[in-house]
Amino acid sequence: MVTSQAPAAGHALAVLKLLSRHAGPMPAASIARSLGLPRSSTYRLLGVLLDQGFVTHLPEERRYGLGVAAFELGSAYSRQEPMQRLARPLLTRLADRTGHSAHLVVLHGRDVVYVIEERVVGRPSLVTDVGVRLPATLTASGLAILAALPAAQVRALYPSQDVFVQRHGQGPTSLSRLRRILTDVRADGFATESDSVTPGLASVASSALDHNGHPVAGIAVTYPVGEVDEEGRVELVAATRWCAGELTRRLGGAAVR
Repeated sequence: MVTSQAPAAGHALAVLKLLSRHAGPMPAASIARSLGLPRSSTYRLLGVLLDQGFVTHLPEERRYGLGVAAFELGSAYSRQEPMQRLARPLLTRLADRTGHSAHLVVLHGRDVVYVIEERVVGRPSLVTDVGVRLPATLTASGLAILAALPAAQVRALYPSQDVFVQRHGQGPTSLSRLRRILTDVRADGFATESDSVTPGLASVASSALDHNGHPVAGIAVTYPVGEVDEEGRVELVAATRWCAGELTRRLGGAAVR
């Protein structure tokens, strides 16, 4: 019985994923065509999803959209903070492995918000803490996220020179300069900053991706510039990329860029 139900369950999930990616409600015929399903099967699936509240029908438009139950699932996901739960032990291992403080940020507009901080005893104090916001272009973790975004989204975030912020005289002041930095980040596979957030401190970072390849977080290690040579920095980069890659894997995402 389970086997016979599996294809139907997969098709129902495919309908929900299709509707979630679409800009608005869709006609049943378009849903069937996009998924390669018979119209009769599509209508049956939509009927079941409609009964359970995962889909809503707009009779005047003859279209179907996501229902309240789908919203409730998304809200429950946010309440459970799964990314933080998955990431926290990884950040602890990263800090233990490197001997330096590690943190995780998420992008909020043109800023990054610090979500997890793993401090190492005896390391320099940091201006970052949970809930602190900093311009994404000044932080390694922010640059790692921006480098994984589509070019059009980066352009929309930074429409003019007026939106760029500097700190300690550091940071890009134009979209063209930012694009060059992000090109280097993508080529290297990691992002760096030195003295941009705090003089004398530097960071290396990588981004964690979700199942759509979208960067959901930046993970970084911060260290005193004078204490880490090039060989040591290579090790920090490897450790940070491992952490971001493992979180990506746990989120069901694609390989870290």
